[in-house]
Amino acid sequence: MVSEPQDDDYSFKAGMGTYREDHTNLVAKVTDAWRDMPASTRRLINEHPSEARLLFFVLMSDLIFFLSWSVKTVVSPTSIAESVLPTDVAVLLVGALLVRTSSIYIFSFIVGFVLRLFGGKGSSKETRAGMFWGSFVAAPFGILAALLTVAMASLEDVMPFLGGETISLAPLWLGMLPFVWFVSAGATEAHQFKRIFPLFAALSLLCVVGMFWALYLRANGVI
Repeated sequence: MVSEPQDDDYSFKAGMGTYREDHTNLVAKVTDAWRDMPASTRRLINEHPSEARLLFFVLMSDLIFFLSWSVKTVVSPTSIAESVLPTDVAVLLVGALLVRTSSIYIFSFIVGFVLRLFGGKGSSKETRAGMFWGSFVAAPFGILAALLTVAMASLEDVMPFLGGETISLAPLWLGMLPFVWFVSAGATEAHQFKRIFPLFAALSLLCVVGMFWALYLRANGVI
C-alpha cells in the first residue's frame, strides 16, 4: 500500500527559508522572494528562464512603476510635491516609461561588469535574471508608496505638517529603497556573493548623489 506523500516531500531548503515545490504561480514566487530574495533568485536562475520571460518581468515592473508614479504625481500629489514637479508631468512619465526598459538593461550590464571585477561568477544573463526579477519583486512597494502619498494628500488640511517639503517628498524616494535592495540581492546571488550590503550601500549612495545632483540642476534652472 502506497503511503500518502508528506508535505515535506514537496518542500526544499534554500537560503534562510523553506519553499514549496508546488509554489509555481507568480504570486507565490513573489512572496517567497520577499522572504528570501537570494534563494528565490537562485531558483529562477536554475530554471534557465528565456529572455522573453526576463523581459516580461521588466515590462511588468515598468507598468507598475508608471501606475504608481501616476498616482503620486498626477492623481493626488501633496502640495510641495506638485510644486516641484514639471508642469507637463504626463510627458515626463511616458518618457520615463519608454527609456526605463533600456536603462535597466544597461544598468544590469554595468553592475555585472563591476561585480565580475570583484570576483563575481555570474554570466550576463544570470545578472539580468537577478536584477530583472528584483525589479519586478520590488514593484508592489511602489504602489504602497503611492497609496501613502494619497493618504498624506488627503490629510494635509487636517495635519499641515504633512505639507512640509521633507515629509511630503519622502514617499517619492522611499519607493526606491525596496528596488535597490531587491536588485542588489538578485545581483549578488547571481554572482554567488554571500553579502548583499556592499552592493546595496553602493547603489544607495549613487541614488542619493543622483537625487542631490538633480536638485542642484533644478535649482540652477538646468532642468
